[in-house]
Amino acid sequence: MEKSRPFRPGPGDTWWLTLAALAFIGLDIALYVFGEPTTGWAGPAAGVTLQVLLDLSLLLLFRFPRLVAGLVLAGALLMLASDLLSPGLLVPERQLTLMTVPTITPVVLSQLARLMDRRTLLWLTAILVLCASRPWDAHWNTTPFGLLGTALPTTISLYFEARRQLLRSLRDRAERAEREQHLLAERARAEERRKLAEEMHDVVTHRLSLMVLHAGALGVVSADEAVRTSAEDIRREGALALDELRDLVGVLRDGANAGPRTLTDGTAGDPATLVAESSSVGIPTELTVHGDPGRISPTIARTAYRVVQEALTNIRKHAPGSTATVGLRYHADGLDIAVENTRAGAPADPALAGSGSGAGLAGLRQRVELIGGRFGAGPIAGGGYRVDAILPAYVPTAEGDA
Repeated sequence: MEKSRPFRPGPGDTWWLTLAALAFIGLDIALYVFGEPTTGWAGPAAGVTLQVLLDLSLLLLFRFPRLVAGLVLAGALLMLASDLLSPGLLVPERQLTLMTVPTITPVVLSQLARLMDRRTLLWLTAILVLCASRPWDAHWNTTPFGLLGTALPTTISLYFEARRQLLRSLRDRAERAEREQHLLAERARAEERRKLAEEMHDVVTHRLSLMVLHAGALGVVSADEAVRTSAEDIRREGALALDELRDLVGVLRDGANAGPRTLTDGTAGDPATLVAESSSVGIPTELTVHGDPGRISPTIARTAYRVVQEALTNIRKHAPGSTATVGLRYHADGLDIAVENTRAGAPADPALAGSGSGAGLAGLRQRVELIGGRFGAGPIAGGGYRVDAILPAYVPTAEGDA
């Protein structure tokens, strides 16, 4: 059986316990005023004094449950001894109630199920049941009322305590099953990433390598200067694509162990290179930089490079003949990026515009939000388009810690 967690009372528990103690003190005083006094050597107020002292002990129930239980048990034994050996000493011979144990007994027993072990509680209840029901001298008005004031509160409290523990156990099992399901899903995703990495390495890398080799061979054997220049450009871009593909394959292979932060690992490129490439293919692009790039971590720089790269790629695909501006503002809190283009000056090439997956901006948003940044993209007045990103200066990853 699962071990019960210790009960920690809250402010509400303390308040209602205080109110209960005051209510029982008032009840016992009222019984003393309107009933008969005790007649033994201890005086006429001996019975009410004992009851009020036990009522006050109720305030200590949550802090010292065993002490209060012992006091209630001692009070019940004293009342029983008074009835058997010296009638009228602690209990009036004709009292207004049928209670033959301290009046706070039902309240104490109803709370002890949360405060002490079950075996001790059952022993305590058994003794109080004997004191309250008087089976050796059973009466129709004493025995049933004694059982209702002792056995019934314990039974009800044990039922609710067992139900609470069962619900907590079921909740813990559900949470554990959910965690196990999450781990299985993560394992399945890691296996899919591994298979995808193998396919990319075996197929795409092979094709790109052939492209680079053919471009290099064309640059060597061709007599036309323009052809050699174009072939060299193709070879250089293919080599860069191979480097990017190698990094991506590494991310896919290591993603299961490295976690989400691998999306931004690696060496950051220079956005100025991207601007130069954009201008060289017919999209006049202006770069504006404010602040010190050294303020941001390599992880943030890598993400900024990807934002600018994706934005300029989309401009080349969807807005040929336009002009673009790239603004980078470095400050103590991070980096602000703004990539904006004017209205397209020519129709987009259908083959080029349809070559993407359509998930570029969504992937950028996920990448930016993953490191704690904000991302925005949308059309602007005049028919252009704008991509904004606000990145923090530092992300607490293993790379950033280094």
